Amino acid sequence: MSEHTDLLTRNERQIDQVDAERIRWFQNQILTWFDEYGRHDLPWQVADPYWVWVSEIMLQQTQVKTVLKFYTPFMQRFPTVDALAQAHWDEVAPYWAGLGYYARARNLHRAAQIVAQQGFPHDLTGWMALPGVGPSTAGALLSLGQGTFGVILDGNVKRVLSRFFAIAGDLNRAALLKPLWALAEQLTPRARHTAYTQAIMDMGATICTPKVPRCMHCPLQLHCEAFALGKVEFFPQKSSKKLVPIKHAHVLIIQCQGMWLWQKRPHDSLWGGLYGLPILSDDETIAGTTPLTVWRQQQGSLPEIAFTITHHFTHFTWRLNCYVITVNQHEFEYYAQYFSAQAFEPSAFLQQAVPKLALPRAMQRILDHMVTLAV
Repeated sequence: MSEHTDLLTRNERQIDQVDAERIRWFQNQILTWFDEYGRHDLPWQVADPYWVWVSEIMLQQTQVKTVLKFYTPFMQRFPTVDALAQAHWDEVAPYWAGLGYYARARNLHRAAQIVAQQGFPHDLTGWMALPGVGPSTAGALLSLGQGTFGVILDGNVKRVLSRFFAIAGDLNRAALLKPLWALAEQLTPRARHTAYTQAIMDMGATICTPKVPRCMHCPLQLHCEAFALGKVEFFPQKSSKKLVPIKHAHVLIIQCQGMWLWQKRPHDSLWGGLYGLPILSDDETIAGTTPLTVWRQQQGSLPEIAFTITHHFTHFTWRLNCYVITVNQHEFEYYAQYFSAQAFEPSAFLQQAVPKLALPRAMQRILDHMVTLAV
């Protein structure tokens, strides 16, 4: 039997075999560490479920240092759930522009409208009924936002538990995920659950990091099984990665007298509800024909590529060839109708404290590149 199989077999059984003394030790170590070294000055550490809720959504798949740049302007503009619910999406989008994963913002906006009418949920089921709220986020909202017992099992917590208990295997498999939730609930103390919830997230974010973990500073090191095995970076195991496909598209910078053409992306599409330059994709089809083919049939060939950017999504990589097309007023109006686009000055999208109109990060990069070329 291989070393990998030994670990996997031993630790799938072990998840349900944590004695009370070890649980108390684990809790005490984390809470003692948190009291002295944890993060106590984050802007969302307030007794307000809405402020915690916004932070939890922003923090999904995003680091704290990035969220901090967006959180304060967002909360200044939308300080209450009613303020967010009453705002039009076009008012909300610029405050999320650049943070990525825009479906989070759309879900938060829709959920705020529900809460404004029905009030805040007060149990796990109620929170999870809202768009964009899963079980771990719901647990965090109960504990951090409402002071009610709640359990979290986000990526940080999974990593800490996987290493401390040397739990091998794909943690997202049902065979491991269910007992992991049970273990996380066992380890969460009833008395100081709010502090513990913040503490174990801080541990994963600052000490038990994915790469180069700071084991010498870890309060759990004494009984950490991964550390004892000398295999901290072996845990948690990741499922084999699929090759990320590379897709190609062509971005048209159509300009006339300082104005550019911009399309508002459909809400059910990539970057839905944000603005973007017209895109001709090789991968999408309209009536069996790609937009690039339609363009070539109707407009002829594209000009020479001005520059190319590469933008990475979780599920594919986009190679965007960018073309600068300068036209007269008549042609500009024609292309505006062709693409159902609007004319704006590029300055409307420049990243000030908050841009007037919301751009996805890839489009912001193109705009920044054009500004650099102009200089």
